[in-house]
Amino acid sequence: MARHAFYLSSLGIISALGNGKAETAATLAGRRTAAMIKRSGFLPNRDAILGSVTADLPALPPQLSAHDTRNNRLLWAAASQIGDEIEELIATYGRQRIGVLIGTSTSGIEEGTNYYQHRIETGAFPETFRYEHQEIGSPSAFLKDAFKLGGPAHSVSTACSSSAKAFASGMRLLKADICDAVLVGGVDSLCRLTVGGFDTLQSLSTSICNPMSRNRDGINIGEGAALFILRKDAGDIELLGVGESSDAYHPNAPHPDGVGAARAMRTALAHAGLTADEIAYINLHGTATPLNDVMEAKAVTEVLGSNVPASSTKPLTGHSLGAAGAIEAAIIWLSLSENKTGAPLPQHRWDGERDDDIPELNLVSAQQSLAPADRLAMMSNSFAFGGSNVSVILGKGWTTS
Repeated sequence: MARHAFYLSSLGIISALGNGKAETAATLAGRRTAAMIKRSGFLPNRDAILGSVTADLPALPPQLSAHDTRNNRLLWAAASQIGDEIEELIATYGRQRIGVLIGTSTSGIEEGTNYYQHRIETGAFPETFRYEHQEIGSPSAFLKDAFKLGGPAHSVSTACSSSAKAFASGMRLLKADICDAVLVGGVDSLCRLTVGGFDTLQSLSTSICNPMSRNRDGINIGEGAALFILRKDAGDIELLGVGESSDAYHPNAPHPDGVGAARAMRTALAHAGLTADEIAYINLHGTATPLNDVMEAKAVTEVLGSNVPASSTKPLTGHSLGAAGAIEAAIIWLSLSENKTGAPLPQHRWDGERDDDIPELNLVSAQQSLAPADRLAMMSNSFAFGGSNVSVILGKGWTTS
């Protein structure tokens, strides 16, 4: 079937999995240990296990010092990995034809917290105080300035679905011929606001999260960035479809039957022109909270059946909130990159204790790979507060010229 081609031609990534594609792939394969670390200072009364970036982050160039936050340094680390490819885009299309779409939920909130704490203690803000660090649009404005781009640049902030929704927005810019390419992805950094907020909701796990287990007790917060080049003309990995829905069931709880989640998955399939049995693997949202795992398993079995290989990678990354959709899309991007030799699937890491209330899924065991294939499609789910649901489908070998 001839399809309108959208390609994710390049990837830069940094997270608790590691810095760059090679480290990320090695951690997913079990050859490195993910940086799920017990840390102090984020909760007032105890430590928290957090998915942490331990690599030294590159300093921003002096001309970009006004953008200097941890969030933007994470994004710069990812962008620097594909800097040559971005410069080639600029030479090919011109700066005015390249856009930026970044999903985030924290932006520079931790720096803002520090600024206000300094003001409480001293009576004045420090000289480095910049209110715009806290603005949700900060990461997109930073990338636009970093590469002197002239296309649209904005951020998407819909909590945990933010960067997954950025793919849909990027596709629309290309379809409308507003851009020839878009830098699309997500970034979030650890901060006391989000860690404390999820603790107040009684959603933080006391150990590394345990998705789909009867012993699950919540999430670990994580941080990181993933950045892609989305374009119409070239690339090995295809963005086949995105499905969005909003069930608006509750401010911070999903519909218990997974109504909105199932609708997003079906919409993604329809957008991609695929049938359910053409999905070879699904990366679950898989937060290890009591409500999410039940409803997501219901939605997956309803739409895709119970045989599709599935796993949650959040025990290796933490829940990176606004960056989660992009980081988990990056995980299937890496698997698809090896489909000619047999795409490796990330293991579902849990204690193996089934919950009778959760429909049984085909959870990926250690060192499981798909058979070599000329054509492959994978799905990734992202669900957020307020019922903002997104399913993204990536593939290889589907589009024809």
